[in-house]
Amino acid sequence: MTEPRFVRVRVGSYLILHGFDENNAEITEAVAVEGYADKLVAVDRIKSVSERYLLTDYADGRLIYWEYEGGLQALESRLATAGLVI
Repeated sequence: MTEPRFVRVRVGSYLILHGFDENNAEITEAVAVEGYADKLVAVDRIKSVSERYLLTDYADGRLIYWEYEGGLQALESRLATAGLVI
């Protein structure tokens, strides 16, 4: 079993995707917070990264879109330096 890897990210407000309704529309919950806070995110939970959002697995099969500080290029560079980007 490989050791889990983590990346430190400064995250802010987030959007929880709870699932889909009968019309296949997303059921979401928006959570607004003041500023950003440090969070260690398990790399194997990351589904995708955009310039503004980090999409990760969440509890009970849900997904969570985190707003994060620094941008795509900076995060990609940090992950690549750790050997985590092809």
